[in-house]
Amino acid sequence: MSPALAWYRRIVVGVLCLIVGGGGAVLLSVWASWYWGAAWAVLALAVLVTGWILAGLFRGSWGYTEGAEELYLTYGVFVRQLVVIPYGRMQVVDVTADLLEQALGIATVQVRTAASTADTRVVGLPLAEAVRMRDRLAARSESFSTGL
Repeated sequence: MSPALAWYRRIVVGVLCLIVGGGGAVLLSVWASWYWGAAWAVLALAVLVTGWILAGLFRGSWGYTEGAEELYLTYGVFVRQLVVIPYGRMQVVDVTADLLEQALGIATVQVRTAASTADTRVVGLPLAEAVRMRDRLAARSESFSTGL
């Protein structure tokens, strides 16, 4: 995964903490007292620091490999998960990137399967790698599903 994935998460958490923390601190200072406003700002800062650390751990937790017959995906900071998706079950493989992901040069590969509960995504790939992965998975999906 690209190091930009951690920056993506940090920017999102930072903006949310700035909006909620700053806005809440101002409102509490006006409506209650400066003490409550300061306490809210300290709480927002603690959330920001925690989110900053978890963003790096989150990036390091993602991994994938393309096996002979399945795609293996592992992720999770507190609870590790291993997802195995047979190529023959893949129906749609998409590459998506929101505006921030585009600015950071990363994308998400989303894999949709016959069972909606097995849909998954590979996040934080460099855009060129995401496009190559989509093409490989789509080709393997077609070759494995022809025998059904």
